[in-house]
Amino acid sequence: MDVIEKVAVVGAGVMGSGIATLCLASGFRVSVYDSYGGALERTEARARKRTEPERVERDLDLTTDLSSAVRDADFVIEAIPENLQLKRDMFAQIDRHASAKAVLATNTSELSVTAIAAATERPAQVIGMHWFNPPERMALIEIVVALQTDERTLERTRDLAERCGKTPVVVQDRQGFVTTRALAALLCESIRILEEGVASRDDIDAAIRLGLNHPMGPLELADYVGLDTLLYISEAMTEAIGERFRPSQTLRKLVEAGHLGRKSGQGFYHYGDKE
Repeated sequence: MDVIEKVAVVGAGVMGSGIATLCLASGFRVSVYDSYGGALERTEARARKRTEPERVERDLDLTTDLSSAVRDADFVIEAIPENLQLKRDMFAQIDRHASAKAVLATNTSELSVTAIAAATERPAQVIGMHWFNPPERMALIEIVVALQTDERTLERTRDLAERCGKTPVVVQDRQGFVTTRALAALLCESIRILEEGVASRDDIDAAIRLGLNHPMGPLELADYVGLDTLLYISEAMTEAIGERFRPSQTLRKLVEAGHLGRKSGQGFYHYGDKE
């Protein structure tokens, strides 16, 4: 199996910067691409907080040029917004510039990895690598095997995950995989419980947090995820799997009102200043 020495991260948002920081701390050379220089500056600041200064200077390259970021990488991780066409377009570009031996991984939480792979000339080397936020702390990576993914790509991805100190689980490319599917079911049902008046917001969250030993209540977690994101996931799951994932009117109306959770300052809870 080819040794992975350099990782390229495409997209320097919250997830991309965290993935880059962890890969750097795990001993890889890392290049990060983003079209926005401010995102790259925040990535550098995050890396400096969590990694030795000499490693940042030696092994971290930040660039607004996609070709420069990916051309000599052994492994490319895409971490751009969760939109299928956007990801397909980006993978077509990465495919043109990346080394022929490179694995191309998408950090999607529920989109079709098979469809993303089909946008490239190397679909056997495309795989899903679903990281969790924040990447430096969360122990799990879902490795998503597309219809075209070959065994060598799977083994290289598993090796990278383990070298980053993560526990990988391998799942097939089905809508929502394991974690997003299970989480969407919990959050959607908890919102219906609230809508039906079975219990109050606070009591629902306390019941799940204390009775099922979850670190956060489901309505608090929905605010953390983003209610617009949850609505998008629920609609996609409904289309793929069925009515049990259909979003409630409560969720739709909150999103229509711009009450998106923590990021807007209000959702099921009020947060004062935006977080």
